[in-house]
Amino acid sequence: MNKAVRIRGAVAIAGGGLLVGGLAACGGGAEKKAHDPVAAVKASYLKTVAAKSATAEMATTGSDGRTVRETGTKAWYPSAQDVVLKDRGEGKPDTRSIMMGDTVYSRLDKPLKDKIWMRMDLSKDGKPGVRLNQDPAEFLAMLLGQEKLTHVGAEKTDGVDAQRYRGSFTGADLLRADESTKVMEEKDRQYLHEAVKHITAFEVDLWIGADGYPVRVDSSSTDDKGTTKTTGKFSGFGKPAPVQPPPADQVVAFDDVMKGVDADLAQADKDLEQADKDLEQADKTLRDAGFPGLRS
Repeated sequence: MNKAVRIRGAVAIAGGGLLVGGLAACGGGAEKKAHDPVAAVKASYLKTVAAKSATAEMATTGSDGRTVRETGTKAWYPSAQDVVLKDRGEGKPDTRSIMMGDTVYSRLDKPLKDKIWMRMDLSKDGKPGVRLNQDPAEFLAMLLGQEKLTHVGAEKTDGVDAQRYRGSFTGADLLRADESTKVMEEKDRQYLHEAVKHITAFEVDLWIGADGYPVRVDSSSTDDKGTTKTTGKFSGFGKPAPVQPPPADQVVAFDDVMKGVDADLAQADKDLEQADKDLEQADKTLRDAGFPGLRS
């Protein structure tokens, strides 16, 4: 074999190696891009927002160690839920709760003034209340643009194929949520930043299904009151019926209930005062008749 042939062969082999290497590099880049956490969360958020609602199973353990479980419908933008609260650790039966914005309707264990629902307004001094609603869109929103989020790998969760992501964040990190991605409406971004400003540490594991929706979230949130752990499992995106308030003629306002309680307490005080006077008079009558009194 002459020298020219050997050189052409070497070039061909080298070129093939470069081609294979280039394809491998491109494949690796595509794989990395396919599971880029920031891009994955952004895509999932946009899809979830469009769905507007989902079925949720939640379990939240507070800093006091008590766990509240809830199942039902979660909705977002605007926030709403229709859930059954279970295992409240108070020996109470399951109860249904409906929330629409700042208004919460709680089904009563027993009718009160012939009403079976009590309405409570969570706004303060006429201003909208600010709180975390623990819906899937909100969990994703907290992770928008968070470069500390890492891709763990492919996993099954509750039989669903998913990609798992994990991250640990400071309060300052959460206050920068979506600042780089800018996919949220401005009012929603400001609301979120206001709602998370009390959090000092946040840890999360997120599973996004093959359909692009979040399947499960395990989170741990810490503030000056302690640590709260939450597990949320989500399904049926876009399928639940819109959340509706209970019939108006079945609702009593919390303030009216408190007025009734105050009135009952005032009457009880009067009854006790009268009973004390009656006892004092009976004691005097017995003593006047020469018998031992009722009081020592």
